[in-house]
Amino acid sequence: MARNKGRKPALGRVLLRIFGFFSVSILCGVLISGFVVPVVAFTSTTVGGSIGFYESLPSELNVDSPSLSSTVVTADGQHIATFYAENRVKVPLEEMSPFIREAIVAIEDSRFYEHPGVDAQGIMRALSSNLTKGTRQGASTLTQQYVTNVLNESRLTQGRPEDVVLSGEKTMGDKLREIKLALELEKRFSKDQILEGYLNIVFFNRNAYGIEAASRYFFSTSAKDLTLPQAALLAGLVNGPSVYDPTVAPDAAVARRNLVLDRMLEQGKITAVDHGVAVASPLELNITPSMQGCAGATIATYFCDYVSHLILNNDAYGSTLEERERLLFRGGLTITTTLDSRLQAAAQKQVDASAGDNPDKWGAAMTTVQPGTGKILAMAQNTVFVPEEGKYDTQLNFNVDAKDANGYDLNGAGGFQPGSTMKPFIYAEWLNEGKNPTAVVDASRRVYPVGFPWRDSCGKVMGGYSTAQKAANLGADDDLQNNDPGYYRPMPINYGLYNSINTATFATAAQLDFCGIQRMVDTVGLHSGLDNAPVNMHQIGNLLGSIGVAPVVLASAYATFANDGTYCAPIAITEIKDAQGRQYDAQQPECRDAVKPSVARGVNAVLQDVLKMGSGVYIEPKVQNQVPVAAKTGTSNNNGATWVAGFTTALATASFFGDTSAGQQRAGQNVTINGKFYRSLDGYMIAGPQWANYMMEATALYPSGPFPAPAPPPAPVTPAPTAPR
Repeated sequence: MARNKGRKPALGRVLLRIFGFFSVSILCGVLISGFVVPVVAFTSTTVGGSIGFYESLPSELNVDSPSLSSTVVTADGQHIATFYAENRVKVPLEEMSPFIREAIVAIEDSRFYEHPGVDAQGIMRALSSNLTKGTRQGASTLTQQYVTNVLNESRLTQGRPEDVVLSGEKTMGDKLREIKLALELEKRFSKDQILEGYLNIVFFNRNAYGIEAASRYFFSTSAKDLTLPQAALLAGLVNGPSVYDPTVAPDAAVARRNLVLDRMLEQGKITAVDHGVAVASPLELNITPSMQGCAGATIATYFCDYVSHLILNNDAYGSTLEERERLLFRGGLTITTTLDSRLQAAAQKQVDASAGDNPDKWGAAMTTVQPGTGKILAMAQNTVFVPEEGKYDTQLNFNVDAKDANGYDLNGAGGFQPGSTMKPFIYAEWLNEGKNPTAVVDASRRVYPVGFPWRDSCGKVMGGYSTAQKAANLGADDDLQNNDPGYYRPMPINYGLYNSINTATFATAAQLDFCGIQRMVDTVGLHSGLDNAPVNMHQIGNLLGSIGVAPVVLASAYATFANDGTYCAPIAITEIKDAQGRQYDAQQPECRDAVKPSVARGVNAVLQDVLKMGSGVYIEPKVQNQVPVAAKTGTSNNNGATWVAGFTTALATASFFGDTSAGQQRAGQNVTINGKFYRSLDGYMIAGPQWANYMMEATALYPSGPFPAPAPPPAPVTPAPTAPR
C-alpha cells in the first residue's frame, strides 16, 4: 500500500507532462504545417481555440534600436565619459569575431540558419527530454530570444520595468505571441540581421549589454578581436549571466565555456586541435570596470558634468526632464564637445600643482575660451568628483554658474568675487566716452560720502561709500584702501589701471555715467554666478568686484577685448548625433558687437603693461616674452579670492585660486599653502603662476599675433582766444 501511495504523485507528474506535450504540440501545429496532424482529432476544440487566439495576436514588431550608451568626446576625439542605463555599444555583424557568431549559434540554436524562426524539431526534442528525463530544456530559437529581448527593451525604454517578462515567467499567451512575432520577423530580416540584432541586445552582465560592451568589460578588447576561448565563454554566459559569471563563479564559467567548445566541435565549426587548445586555455579575464556618467570620466570630470546639465536643461532634447534623460542615457548619442584634450591636460596639471596635498582645501580653477567662437577649450579644478582618501572632493563645478539663464541647475559653485579684474571694464567705459587714456585723476581721495554726485543718466539710486556701507562694499576700513600706501596721489588713469589702484578706479568712475558702466559690464556678458542676474554697477562696491563671477564668464568677457570688441557667449557642444546618424541641435557661436574696436584696443594696450610693469610684473614665467599677451590681476577684500585673467588674440583664460567653501568667508591671510607662508594672498602669487605656466604651453598650440595698435589719444582741446576789450 505504501508503494502504491508513493506512485500517485509520480503518475500525476507523468500525466501532466503528457498533457503538456500534446498541448504544446497542438500550439506548434497551428504554426507549422503538418506538425500536428496526428493530434488534431485528439482535441479539435483546443486547436480551434488556439487558431483563433493565434490569429488575434499582433504580427508587427517594432525593432527599434535598443538602449545604447551615449559618449562624450573632446573636439580632437578623445573619450571623456559614457552615459548609459544599459552599457551597450552597437556594432555591425562584420565587426564581430567569427568565433562569437559561430559560438552563439552552436550553443543557443544550432539550426538557426535552417528553421523559419521557430524550430519544430527543437521543440519536440525538448519536450521529449522533459517528459522522459524530467529536465527543463527550453526550445526558443535565437529569433524568439531576440523577440523577447526587443519587447523587454521597449518596455524598459518606455519606463515600464514592471512589464518586463522573464523566460521563466512566460504564459502560454506570451509564448504564442513570441512565436508569431518570430515567424513574422524572419520574413522582414535576413538571418545575419537577426543575429546582429541579437548579439547587440542580449544581456551578459549588469555592466555589459551586447557583445561589444561584454568584450570590453570582461576582456578589455573589442568584439572583433575576441579569441575562440573568449567568444565561447561569452556565448555560454547568456544562458545564465549570474550562474556563469566568471568574476564570481570561474569554475562554472569555464565548464560552460568548454561545453560551448564541445558543441562547436560536434557541429564542425572548429577543428579538434583548436578545440583542445581552447579547452586548455586559462580563464584570463581582464576586467575593465565600467563607470557610467561623469563620475567615471577619464578626463575633464567637471566639464563633463557641465555638458550633461546643458543637455538635461534644454527642451530641444525632449519636452520633459524624463525624455531628456532617456535620450542621454539610452539614445546612443555621440556628443562632440569644444574641449581640446591637450589644453585640458595642461590646465589640470597646473591646478593640481597649485595647492599640493591641500589639507586645508583651497580651490584652484581655470577656464580657457576661444575668442571669436566662445568655445570652451579647457575647464579644470583641483578636486575630485568621487571621494578619495586624502583628496579634496566636491561635485560643485568651480568654473560655472550655479544656475543657467532660465533658472535650471548647472551644479556650479556660483562664482567668486572677481576683485580688481572688474577694473578694465570701468576703464573701457572711460575710453567709450571719448576720454583721454592718460588723463590724470585724483587717486588721493579715499571717502565718497552718501550724497556724492555720481553721474547716473538712468535715474537709478546710487549707493555712495561711507563707513556704514563698508562691510557690504569695500571691506573693513573706514576709508577706501589701496594695497600699497604710496599711491594716494594724482596719477594718469592708465597708470592707475595697470598698477591696480583702487582709489584711481573710484576717481575714474566719479567722472563717468554709471549707466554707461552698467551697459559695458552687461554687453560683455558679466553676471552674478549665483542667480545669473546682472552685476548691479549702481552699487559702487561692485566697482571692485564684490559680486561673485564664474571663471568661464570672466574668461568670455576678457575674450571680448582679445576679439577686437566682439563678445561670444561660451559654448561647450559642437555636435550631437545618434547611432543612426540623426543630428540634434548643438550649440552655435553666439557673437555680437559689444565694445568698439578702438575701446578694446585701448584696453589691451594697458593690460599688456600689467605684466610688464604693473600688478602682474612678478608673475613667473614671463609669458609676455614668448607672445603678445594682456592680463589683469584681482584680489578680493579679505584675500580669499585671487585671480589672473589674461589673453592672447587666440586664447582667453581666467585663473582662480582661493576659498571655495560654502559661504566663501575664509580670509587668505597668514596662511600656508603648498609649504609656503603667505601674509596676504594676491592674484600674482598663486593664480598668476598657475595662469602663466599653463599659457606657456597653450600659446605654443594656439599661435597668436600682436594686438591691433590703439588709436592715438584725442588731442587736447585748446580754448579759443578771447577778443581784446
